[in-house]
Amino acid sequence: MRKVKKVLAIYIPKMSHLHKILCLFFITISIFSCKEHKTDKSYKIFRYNQDTDISSLDPAYANTQGNIWAVNQIFNGLVTLDKKLGVIPCLAASWKVSVDGKRYTFYLRKNIFFHDAEGFENNKGREVNAQDFVYSFKRIIDQKTVSRGAWIFNDKVLKINDSTFSDTCFKAIDNYTLQITLQKPYSPFLQILTMPYAYVVPKEIVEKWQKEFRIHPVGTGAFKFKLWEDKSALVFEKNKAYWKTDSLGKPLPYLDGIHISFVNDRNIAFMLFKQKKIDFISGLDENSRDIVFDADGNIQKDFSQAFNVQKVPYMNTEYLGIQLDKSTYGNKNHPLLNLKVRQALNYAINRKQMVQYLLNNVGKAGENGAIPPFMLNSNAVKGFDYNVDKALQLLAEAGYPHGEGLQPIMLNTLTRFPYKEICEFAQREWSKIGIKIQIETLDKATLLENISNGNIKFFRASWQGDYADPENYMALFYSKNFTPAGPNKCRFSNPAFDTYYEKSLSEQNATIRNKYYQKMDSLAMTQSPMIVLFYDEVVRLLQKDILGLEADAMNNLFLETVDKK
Repeated sequence: MRKVKKVLAIYIPKMSHLHKILCLFFITISIFSCKEHKTDKSYKIFRYNQDTDISSLDPAYANTQGNIWAVNQIFNGLVTLDKKLGVIPCLAASWKVSVDGKRYTFYLRKNIFFHDAEGFENNKGREVNAQDFVYSFKRIIDQKTVSRGAWIFNDKVLKINDSTFSDTCFKAIDNYTLQITLQKPYSPFLQILTMPYAYVVPKEIVEKWQKEFRIHPVGTGAFKFKLWEDKSALVFEKNKAYWKTDSLGKPLPYLDGIHISFVNDRNIAFMLFKQKKIDFISGLDENSRDIVFDADGNIQKDFSQAFNVQKVPYMNTEYLGIQLDKSTYGNKNHPLLNLKVRQALNYAINRKQMVQYLLNNVGKAGENGAIPPFMLNSNAVKGFDYNVDKALQLLAEAGYPHGEGLQPIMLNTLTRFPYKEICEFAQREWSKIGIKIQIETLDKATLLENISNGNIKFFRASWQGDYADPENYMALFYSKNFTPAGPNKCRFSNPAFDTYYEKSLSEQNATIRNKYYQKMDSLAMTQSPMIVLFYDEVVRLLQKDILGLEADAMNNLFLETVDKK
């Protein structure tokens, strides 16, 4: 073991990035082989690549996919999601909600222990109690923590006034009973609590490491932190004292460890996958798409014989946003403020052709509302299909027959594939009805800043659901959510929409609530503050020897029930 650490210290800094990653993979095996006396083949290590950096293993900062996936392996929360994104028990065995929808009482499981760690008595992990959740949740909303996740509680839990939280918003009734009191009913609250921000952390370990808790994480999850070689490899090992078992009573997890590499070039990562040096890849770039799928979106036969491919609906809506706050326009008669022009833009795009030509049919044409249609099933709203005649009619009614009198409209996007290509496709479609579009590409930070400030009027964007409730998408149109404080980038405002939205928040009956969502989505589409382009799909590539890893619509990664032949 000492020799392994010596190799890490002496040789790794001198290597190229790719060689460093490959070396660290074999060192990972060596570390566990030394400890467990297992051979390379008998040790089950799940290997995946993270093409963007992981900045923290602290749940308080789980705001990127890389952070979230890693944090999911180490920590647990009160509740979690099943494969269909329904809320199920986790550290809370059960719960009840008061009749008025304001008070949630959770009954914790007994004999759940934090990982062994320096900072506990005798370095042995202690039992989790309700006060740990009180501490964890108050830490999230503490301004000193500067957590991006404070919003999950800030405007929801009980307050004394606008700036002061009540001492009883989070309350430990006893060691195994936790109570959360809301300011007013919020129907998706249980879904919110499945997010990593709401995972439990031990106070004494957080206070021992403070900001460095990000690289010394201690939770209750299926895996424990082992090694982090910055930008090269991150290693977790099996938590042998994990509290969960499978349906046959066999202890989880099945895997012995996890090895995360950091190859930011997706072409190289794809090559490593084909060489079987990586077990799993999520998402495809422009170059690998044609290798996996044919033009119609079918999996290429040769590829399917060598690897497993999963493709499922994704809670991600790609769209073009139109900023409707008149106060930010110098020209109050700007064509984008004309409803019929916005509707004409919607009708004039052949979305099915766009998804086929640019994306190999990975994704579904955006002909419904902002809410991905699978979330509302048969209740999904009717959006805009491809209808050039209707587009021309609306354009004429708006006073611009065949685009006459229209000045070019600026559309802002990013350069990366497929965003610029999508905008260019739309540009060609709109030229057929006489609408001239100028495309300007910006870097991500500049684009987001100008959208938030209302400076950009027409832009490409997307909304990936943070939690599995349609309310997450309808929040994009609520008038009190204007950017930069909220997610309403289009600055859409409609009193009827706001009324439906506020009613949905207090409605406990899911069937009735879905009817509100349908009405809201339909109203938003009619007013056209956005042009829905397509609903994305999760694409995952797996080695044939990986078992039990199923894709879901949030593209979650939980490895506690995954096995390796």
